Amino acid sequence: MAISFNKRELEKKKEQKKQEKLKRKEERKAHGGGTSFEDMIAYVDENGVITSTPPDLSNKQKVEIENIAISTPKKEDEDPVLEGRVEYFNSDKGYGFIKHTGSTDKYFFHVSSAPSSITEGNMVTFELERGQKGMNAVKIAFANKDKQ
Repeated sequence: MAISFNKRELEKKKEQKKQEKLKRKEERKAHGGGTSFEDMIAYVDENGVITSTPPDLSNKQKVEIENIAISTPKKEDEDPVLEGRVEYFNSDKGYGFIKHTGSTDKYFFHVSSAPSSITEGNMVTFELERGQKGMNAVKIAFANKDKQ
């Protein structure tokens, strides 16, 4: 069976690469089998770049342990009293939802934390408290302008 020109060229390239690899291996053996430990050490500079030179210790900055923040900073207290409108209220079951004015957020409330005469459409003020399924409206009172 005849070998094509293309196949012959591929075999020549393959053999040439094999010879080059063998030559590089022999050169590494001739130079002592590897590099010294000092040549293998790498340093990281103040910018996080890996270098072969050790860092300059004269530029070292002193950091106080008290100045290191490990957690997120505390959020400044926002106004806990929010305003909203009663979107839905079911007096038979004793719950409803208040839509916060200025946003699309709706909060669940139970009749036990609302005035007894609350109805749909009332403007109210309320505070938020984390419940089992999210934030709940508590301490609900009628807004000053819509006292009913």
